[in-house]
Amino acid sequence: MMARFSGIGARLVLSVMLCVATVLGASLGLYHYQARELLLQRLQDNAHNRSLALVQRVERVLISVRRATETLASTLDSVRIGEDDIVPLLRRALEMNPELFGMAMGFEPAVLDHPDRRRAPYVFRRDGRIELSFALEEQDYLFSDWYQIPRELGRAEWSEPYYELGAGNTQLIATFSLPVTQATSDGERLIGILAADIALDWLTHELAEFRVLQHGFAVLISRNGAILSHPNTDFIMNESLFSLAAAHGDEADALRQQARTLIAGESGFIQHTPLFGVMAHVHYAPIDSSDWTLAIVFPEDELFDDINRLTRNAATVGSLGLLASLLVVLLIARSISRPLCALAASTDRIAKGDFAAPLPEVRRRDEVGALTESFASMRTALRQHIEWLKTTTAAKERIESELAIARDIQMSILPKLFPPIPNRDEFDLRALIVPAREVGGDFYDFFPLDEHRLCFLIADVSGKGVPAALFMAVTKTLIKSTARDRQGPAEILTQVNAELAADNASNMFVTVFCGVLDARTGDLEYANAGHNPPVLIGTDGRPQWLKGAPQLLLGIMEGVVYRSASLRLAPGERLLLYTDGVTEAMNAQDEFYSEARLLDTLESEPQPDLVGLLAMLLERVQSFAGATPQSDDITLLAIEYRGQGPMVSSSSAVDC
Repeated sequence: MMARFSGIGARLVLSVMLCVATVLGASLGLYHYQARELLLQRLQDNAHNRSLALVQRVERVLISVRRATETLASTLDSVRIGEDDIVPLLRRALEMNPELFGMAMGFEPAVLDHPDRRRAPYVFRRDGRIELSFALEEQDYLFSDWYQIPRELGRAEWSEPYYELGAGNTQLIATFSLPVTQATSDGERLIGILAADIALDWLTHELAEFRVLQHGFAVLISRNGAILSHPNTDFIMNESLFSLAAAHGDEADALRQQARTLIAGESGFIQHTPLFGVMAHVHYAPIDSSDWTLAIVFPEDELFDDINRLTRNAATVGSLGLLASLLVVLLIARSISRPLCALAASTDRIAKGDFAAPLPEVRRRDEVGALTESFASMRTALRQHIEWLKTTTAAKERIESELAIARDIQMSILPKLFPPIPNRDEFDLRALIVPAREVGGDFYDFFPLDEHRLCFLIADVSGKGVPAALFMAVTKTLIKSTARDRQGPAEILTQVNAELAADNASNMFVTVFCGVLDARTGDLEYANAGHNPPVLIGTDGRPQWLKGAPQLLLGIMEGVVYRSASLRLAPGERLLLYTDGVTEAMNAQDEFYSEARLLDTLESEPQPDLVGLLAMLLERVQSFAGATPQSDDITLLAIEYRGQGPMVSSSSAVDC
């Protein structure tokens, strides 16, 4: 069951269905998104127009109240009228402006006949009549907001809506009040505050009847965020935008920011807000004459109901089409997978070594038939390849065995006796080599030239592998045989170069540093044929490069004459020879170990003997390289001069 489900037919069905479902889902999502965006854009345009019309209707009433009040105030400013003359004027203004609910004139005590008096007649409508009240005087109107705020600011102000101004009124009222002044010889003086009340019942009733969609509504908000009109009458003057925001817990901070935006005096559109009791989109616009804000609320569920229904219908049709496509793909996949399953069974037997396993009969000249014929050809080629592979494997094993023997032979020709001459204390010499491959081109050697002088050298052949190993053996043999008749390192290298360059069709070369140490005096004569500069370590442990520029490599050109240099080693001084496998060792960041790092290591980690010195250097190089494969042979040779004494070979002057 699991094998059938994981077969090519199942994968084909799943892939096609996944692709179709992805395209269908993306198409539905794009349609839904674009429809929502288009609807929101049209909604904003429509809401802007409707809110503008509603704001203008409110503005007309508020502006008429303002103009009536300002007209009366200008009359009081230009004509000297006593406190007893104000009531008829207030009645007259109320009769001429039916939108006014009441008017009051609060006098400054300083302009009254008796400064300790309070005079504030209030004319208002009740039951179709215009009545007069002096209840404001009893409330000490001087400390009321309608009086005190315009008096202190020196300009007209709309008050926050409130209930019961003081004449038994229970309606929702908003007051427009402005300072009244009169010209005097000393300038203008304030004689009082003229206030006009407007009942907001008509406004709340009109907004309550305003409808958008089926359940949308309009909300009137004061400049401080108080709810002045709402379908839920419990909200009116009992809730504010900020109290509604606080009721939403974790969303309170974001909703408070939306509330501040709504009463900022600008128009705009807010999406996805629960501030008004339902998740909705809200368009808001300011009523400039009163600093109020009109908000039109569009419930989100109702707003997108048609779009969601159309999207669900499209999804249903798409799902039915997806099921139909599934049936078609299943039939096609089965017609493809059945012959492939038979072919897979046959190839499994072939993979297990049964090359006589029959392949399915080719019935159609389609891709499956071509594949079957290809498997038949592959079976024949596979038989031949296995036979060839057996032969090649045997040859490779033979070559690897021969390389292992060659490695043993190469390592056996290098000196392994340390110190080079037992029971001698005039000097000490140590060396090691770590090949990068089975065989390599690095080598070192040392042998006495006579009873007082020791010849030592280190070399690096160009290239890798067997050719480098053969060239190394030839070079080592030539150097040692030449040293029998040549006493100085320059003469030795000159003769060896002549031999190597005379018949060097492969253009191979070798770098060599050759030195001769006189054990009696510590005199060191040396010649450098293109090799890395050795390091001289003083008795104080401080390393420095050995003087003398490298000369031409061996084997490059015939007729080269090499020159020697010399110095005298003091007892305790050491000479370190190395190949470029040390300084050119690389780490994972493709950085070289470098000659500078070699010098720093020798200076910072002095060793008491040569064995410890070479072991420390090898460990530092390998630690620096880390997991990076070794790319070149690593060869080290160190010699330390200790003092005078005779040196005698156990065999001959050269072959030790």
